[in-house]
Amino acid sequence: MPVFLFFITESIPYGSFIAAGIFIIAAATDGLDGYVARKQNQVTTLGKLLDPLADKLLVMAALVSLVGQAALPAWIAIVILAREFAVTGLRAVAAAEGRIIAASKFAKVKTVTQIVAIVAIMVNNFPFSLISFPFKDVALGVAVAFTILSGLDYFRGAGDLFAK
Repeated sequence: MPVFLFFITESIPYGSFIAAGIFIIAAATDGLDGYVARKQNQVTTLGKLLDPLADKLLVMAALVSLVGQAALPAWIAIVILAREFAVTGLRAVAAAEGRIIAASKFAKVKTVTQIVAIVAIMVNNFPFSLISFPFKDVALGVAVAFTILSGLDYFRGAGDLFAK
């Protein structure tokens, strides 16, 4: 993450493209790690807690950096960050009750849509900018929608935690 942050925040030629590459590699290796753990039946309680945390840290670092550069509206970052903190809080409540809430398939789609949108912003809509297609705007809209819907899904699924 420090290398990613260096390239996204410093004025370096092609820095945003390098940052996007690092971001993609970090996101892909995080996904690959989870896939391998599931395939080899090496899923642990610690992994169920740390894997979503790693996703959140990477996305949060990118969002804050992009807001700081005025490349992303602050309200979008706030919606995404609020959902992440709310779900993390929900997981903490569940853990206090002896339950682990693993990342859902819906939330994994949310993560992918966020990654796609963040990369589109970092590369300033390239190559779509060559044909004037607002891919990054569409990707952001999809990411925000999945962010909200997946957050609601977590709370719906854990409603029994609040019935006491």
